Amino acid sequence: MSGTFLWYIPNQALPGHRGDDAVAGHNSLETLTRHARLLEEHGWGGALLGTGWGRPDTFTVATALAARTTTFQPLIAIRPGYWRPANFASAAATLSHLTGGRVLINIVSGKDNLAAYGDSEGDQAHRYARTREFLQLVRRLWTAENVTFRGEHFGVTGSTLALRPDTPPRLYFGGASEAAERVAATEADVQLFWGEPLDGVRERIERLKRLSAELGREHAPLEFGLRITTLIRDTTEEAWRDAEAKVAEMAAGRGTAHRDPLRVAAVGQQRLLDLAARGEVLDDNLYTTPGKVGGGGAATTWLVGSAEDVAKSLRRYQNLGITHFVLSDTPYLREIERQGRQLLPLLRD
Repeated sequence: MSGTFLWYIPNQALPGHRGDDAVAGHNSLETLTRHARLLEEHGWGGALLGTGWGRPDTFTVATALAARTTTFQPLIAIRPGYWRPANFASAAATLSHLTGGRVLINIVSGKDNLAAYGDSEGDQAHRYARTREFLQLVRRLWTAENVTFRGEHFGVTGSTLALRPDTPPRLYFGGASEAAERVAATEADVQLFWGEPLDGVRERIERLKRLSAELGREHAPLEFGLRITTLIRDTTEEAWRDAEAKVAEMAAGRGTAHRDPLRVAAVGQQRLLDLAARGEVLDDNLYTTPGKVGGGGAATTWLVGSAEDVAKSLRRYQNLGITHFVLSDTPYLREIERQGRQLLPLLRD
């Protein structure tokens, strides 16, 4: 099973993210470096580093971890509202140069605490129109000299980066609204999906391919990825027993953070929450109950089972066209090792 296999590193100011071990120094450079080096040792390609106001700065964390590793690729989540495109293009190109190309970018357009950092994203149409311009301008700055660009949201005149990447970083993108899909179809390299059932992912892949053709995509064909929680144990029975126990703890208010109300309002998140009405378990082992008791984002639905069960399910997503996988479970450090030993070898057969 060919593809890119990434994990998730919780750069969080508060400990205990999604039931992680709340240890002293959880966000120290030493602890975060341990995550990154364990990922290297156990065969992972790298990890997603999330963004949001109230987290440590994602780009700074990614830079520090890249400096302490040799193959680790940070998938750096960034928001157009935090960055001006020329400033971001320069920062990413510099880090790509310093790391020999070990930089991946995840563009996030969802709402955040706008007032805290002085942004005014406006409505959904405004946000995604701005994101489209951001992506267009960043690509041009990475590949051309003397760039002049005049858009509704951004502009530069005679702009040339001091360092341009030999190979521009891949641009990952999320979002399930119509506005988001039009941006993905024309400007992104990889569209990331949350853990929807196979029929929902198939439908979205087909729609995005149609949109790419209809809207005149000018880049290489859009690729697709899956961001999901994978709970594996030695046996199927043990996995489901532990999954149900974990959900019971979440329902009692332990082991999970409060769900972000801004994320709940997002189209993609609502699609996941609506899945519970179809049943507690969809396809073979997609567990929807976590979303009912507070799980959000990648923790809304879980693939549960033995390593063989989960590998079989991931292969079915691959058969639909998914080639990028961003997996995780908590406690993060323990699961990096467990899933690196038990799951990854099955995915690389």
